Amino acid sequence: MEEINALIEQRIKKLEELRQSGIEPFGGPFYAEDHASEILNKWDTASKEALEADPVFCSLAGRIISLRDFGKAAFAHIQDTTGKIQIYFKKDILGEKYILIKKLDLGDIIGLSGKLFRTKTNELTIEVTDLVFLTKSLRPLPEKWHGLKDIETRYRQRYVDLIVNPEVRQTFIKKSIVIKAIRDFLESKDFIEVETPMMHPIPGGATARPFKTHHKALGIDLYLRIAPELYLKRLLVGGYERVYELNRNFRNEGISTKHNPEFSMLEFYIAYRDYQFLMSFTEELITYVSEKTLGSLKIPYGDTIIDLTPPWPRIPMIDVLMQKGVPQEILNNREKASRWAKANNIEIEVGASLGKILDEIFKEKVEPELIQPTFIIDQPVELSPLAKSRPDNPALAERFELFITSREIANAFSELNDPIEQQQRLLKQVEAKAQGDEEAQWMDEDFVRALEYGMPPAAGEGIGIDRLVMLLTNSQSIRDVILFPQLKPEQ
Repeated sequence: MEEINALIEQRIKKLEELRQSGIEPFGGPFYAEDHASEILNKWDTASKEALEADPVFCSLAGRIISLRDFGKAAFAHIQDTTGKIQIYFKKDILGEKYILIKKLDLGDIIGLSGKLFRTKTNELTIEVTDLVFLTKSLRPLPEKWHGLKDIETRYRQRYVDLIVNPEVRQTFIKKSIVIKAIRDFLESKDFIEVETPMMHPIPGGATARPFKTHHKALGIDLYLRIAPELYLKRLLVGGYERVYELNRNFRNEGISTKHNPEFSMLEFYIAYRDYQFLMSFTEELITYVSEKTLGSLKIPYGDTIIDLTPPWPRIPMIDVLMQKGVPQEILNNREKASRWAKANNIEIEVGASLGKILDEIFKEKVEPELIQPTFIIDQPVELSPLAKSRPDNPALAERFELFITSREIANAFSELNDPIEQQQRLLKQVEAKAQGDEEAQWMDEDFVRALEYGMPPAAGEGIGIDRLVMLLTNSQSIRDVILFPQLKPEQ
């Protein structure tokens, strides 16, 4: 720390010297006409002789990330949003402005003009003919920025991470491409994008613990939304047939490589369809996004190649449990299921229902092995209080979860549109909450009232944007695809 403070003091001294010489170290606008990667790509094959015979002039702005001073000349690399390129300073060319080179530090931002040439090692380089100081960096860039010991610092100081790790910038550029591709796909299917409230008087639409806040003027408690589902279905009642929202959700739950309390979610609803339709639709959506982002359906992820080529397996939850050795006699008996789970060291909450016990067994025995895209369908209806039951088996919901790389990527179901049954299911959730289930859903009388006006048969789905981006960028932690993940306060 003392060493860093000493370096900062040296830089502050240079800043003051710049000002004393009439140079503002935090300058104004600089209208660069070029970017590093564009220059390199356009003139990559130009020979030394061609550049001498027909000079190419350019201008760009960026951050100094390397600097070698040879007295009357200096080489550096400047980095902008597209990449980096070598630059060359020469005292004979810059004249009095060459004094600026002595005030440069790694991390400083400059604007420059110059012409292209090739060095003795044939590296395409800009010979600087004019130089403008734009920003003095007071903190030194890290010399080494790797290893697990730095992982939290990378997340906490993402601005430094983005400077020194170009691959991190590329990850978030790909995330932007993913979101644009999702919008393009849905709008090509006649969906309209909508916005619904982020502060709810009653949290609903998912099984999760909410964050609570207070509105002073109204004098009421509000909750950050855990899902936009109930508001989007109100829009189906109102006459829209295809709606979607790219939204932020907030869930007061644990933090892991799969979970961040604030995350991005796509939710969309389509009238007159069911969950069977959505499985094919989801295959089409995700393959479209993959091809737009990566140009391929075969994606490297860790040591595995994920093949997104449809169709993907569709396996009932009960069937896959039995395939993994879960005995059939426990599937319809809560007490037997509870004893079997405990005997297999699977932690079960006190008073958990049969459906929740089976879900915990599934997470332990099945989920880790779902590497390639797989739809798990027909979960117990008690896990899905907003989903329609199967007509041939009311104990099961018309629902699927999509798993890739052992993670749930999507959750969807045929929407329950019977207001009487919906009210009864929500009342059961209220009872569960009263018995200590903090993630049980709340009663929303206005939502039930909306259903009483008539909601058409519909299917709805949520896709975790961050988890999808993890897949498409070969990222092992959700924190790698969230610019500023939630962390404990810095000590």
